[in-house]
Amino acid sequence: MRKPFVLSFSLFLFFNLSTFAQLSQQSRDSIAKLSQADHRLMMEKLGLVSLRPGPSGNPAAPNAANSDESKATPYSSLPDPLAFDDGSPVKNEKDWGKRREELKAHFAREIYGRMPENIPNVTWEIIEEKDSLFGDVKARFKKLIGHVDNSSYPDLEVNLELLMATPLEAKSAVPLIMQFSWIWPVGMNLPKSEGPTWQEQILNEGWGFAMIIPTSFQADNGAGLRAGIIGLVNRGEPRKLDDWGTLRAWGWGASRALDYLETDPLVDAKKVGIEGLSRYGKAALVAMVDEPRFAIGFFASSGAGGTKIFRRIYGEQVENLASTGEYHWFTPNFIKYAGALTPMDMPIDAHEMLALCAPRPVFISSGDPEVEGHWIDAVGMFKTSVEASPVYELLGKKGISTEIYPGTNVGLLEGDLVFRQHDGGHTEGSNWRYFIEFAKPYFNQKIDIIP
Repeated sequence: MRKPFVLSFSLFLFFNLSTFAQLSQQSRDSIAKLSQADHRLMMEKLGLVSLRPGPSGNPAAPNAANSDESKATPYSSLPDPLAFDDGSPVKNEKDWGKRREELKAHFAREIYGRMPENIPNVTWEIIEEKDSLFGDVKARFKKLIGHVDNSSYPDLEVNLELLMATPLEAKSAVPLIMQFSWIWPVGMNLPKSEGPTWQEQILNEGWGFAMIIPTSFQADNGAGLRAGIIGLVNRGEPRKLDDWGTLRAWGWGASRALDYLETDPLVDAKKVGIEGLSRYGKAALVAMVDEPRFAIGFFASSGAGGTKIFRRIYGEQVENLASTGEYHWFTPNFIKYAGALTPMDMPIDAHEMLALCAPRPVFISSGDPEVEGHWIDAVGMFKTSVEASPVYELLGKKGISTEIYPGTNVGLLEGDLVFRQHDGGHTEGSNWRYFIEFAKPYFNQKIDIIP
């Protein structure tokens, strides 16, 4: 089996774009051109002529992103998740249920987009099933395809790809961790490190794992917005200004995979977690907010657009997210915050998105900024966790108990919302074992699910 590996930020970018790089130059140019055209169309709909340029991720560039903490917080306060839009306080769990709906409406309209009402059904098919070996653990492996009903628009065919395995010798249904996963190109020589893979670690605990491939049902570029599940729902037409973006579409796919897991007698579907790294960490956050059936979350190096404060002037910025390379993750309305408006004009911020996961347990993971780079903004993700903690406490759970940034290899793991920065790069690799220890108590008891 392939061993886990640690990625530097430059290697991460290389791998993440590897599929794109294998395309012909003509295909790459076509994707870029179509993305730019769709981006311009959305700007026209918003009445925007130009956008502010984002900073560079290259620390040596003249316009390098800020990495000076003293310049990172131009704001004096953040929106209060425990105050209604009219300013009245959230006093109890019943109030929080109403406040949740307010916040979800803001995030749908301004950040991640509105979930369509007419999303077609998915029918799952097992296309491969066999006994396999992961490290020293015998497992039952399955490969599945989820066929999306395209009868409303036969011009587009959409399928979801899912891989999963459960311990072969399990005597009853087992907990499972679902990961948003990349498909690595065949023949690529990946850097390796010692130790078991995350899949082996999960199986060694007697749990199962699943890997859903988001790009199988929604491409990771603006050119693909008129295809995939977004294009199918829109019948090949461009998005409306409050339509969902790719992150929310990926989360929808994870929910449909959970539908299948509920039918699998080998899986305890009440104890399924969701995990992702980088852009897939953003998707895991969105998936957990949208899907109350996910019991636990592991969000690794999700950065801007995930578990990082939007208002912080540090690392990646809203201007980068709203550019032609990343705007498709969000609703078109989001673009305006790099144009006529700024992040300071947002009615919400990332800590309120994280708070929407409460009371369910969440593990926030980051790499060392000196190894991973400052682009991800580890401090910004820590501060998000701190600011979301009062909601956990209101609901009888334990959040982050300190405002002091812990630094590397000092985990704040005593609670239901926890944070740990490992000493590696852009990977969740060395934090898997800490997440597994964090998850054990929850998988051994009844888990609180949002009604």
